[in-house]
Amino acid sequence: MRVLGTRRLASAASDQNVAYQDVGYEPTRPLKQRSWRRRLAFGIVKVVAVVIALFLAAIALLYAFTPSAGQATSLAKAQATARHIIYPGPPVPQYFAEALVATEDHRFYSDPGVDPFALVRVTASWITGHTDGGGSTIDQQLAKNLYTSGNSNFPQIIEQVVVAVKLNRAYSRAEILRLYAEVAYYGHGYYGLQAASCGYFGRPPAQLTVVQAAMLAGAVNAPTYDDPLVYPAHARARLVHVIDRMAAVGYLTRAQQDAALKAPLDLSAVRGCQ
Repeated sequence: MRVLGTRRLASAASDQNVAYQDVGYEPTRPLKQRSWRRRLAFGIVKVVAVVIALFLAAIALLYAFTPSAGQATSLAKAQATARHIIYPGPPVPQYFAEALVATEDHRFYSDPGVDPFALVRVTASWITGHTDGGGSTIDQQLAKNLYTSGNSNFPQIIEQVVVAVKLNRAYSRAEILRLYAEVAYYGHGYYGLQAASCGYFGRPPAQLTVVQAAMLAGAVNAPTYDDPLVYPAHARARLVHVIDRMAAVGYLTRAQQDAALKAPLDLSAVRGCQ
């Protein structure tokens, strides 16, 4: 009987051991391992904090040492004087503004002067060794034309980004468009929207048709090759792209898009407004 009782006790103890194994019992992790992981996590947090602090300090320095946005109007006036064009020019007509925004910077009314999504894309392209010329907002293009003489090496691109943010804070969207229209080059020797409108079409900007405004807005991207008097095929392809973009962002209905693509450009044989 004693032997039988001993066997039963041993069997019960064996069953308990099996039960512990079945429920996935795991011993407590060593204290040293947990402490090492805490130190690693704390170290990563410190590195990230230092990187963020350095980034913010660099932004603050750039903001302090880049030119003031208040210089924009005087710089635009100086360029207009050098090119013998009227300053300030006329208000930007609706069709031209819509065509320019749709083609060059469709987030113009919501971005802070730079397009964060485009900057990430362009930065990734640089890192991987690819070429991506997109990502430049209207504010950045204005900064390029006014502050860096149209040049864009790496330090100048950084300056353009910071100045673009300053311009966005200092001027309304309508004022930015007007400054941009006044200093942009439209091909065929025409600087400024007034000169281009009168030169190509013999009419002031306020009288431009949709297709004429779209042609001028498209020309600023590559004014030499999109000159309708010299390269009409290139200019036509660019015009179609601009009209399509206006429809894509909602500035034109499908019927208006079709009508614009069929409308004559009516280039003027006489330079200047009557």
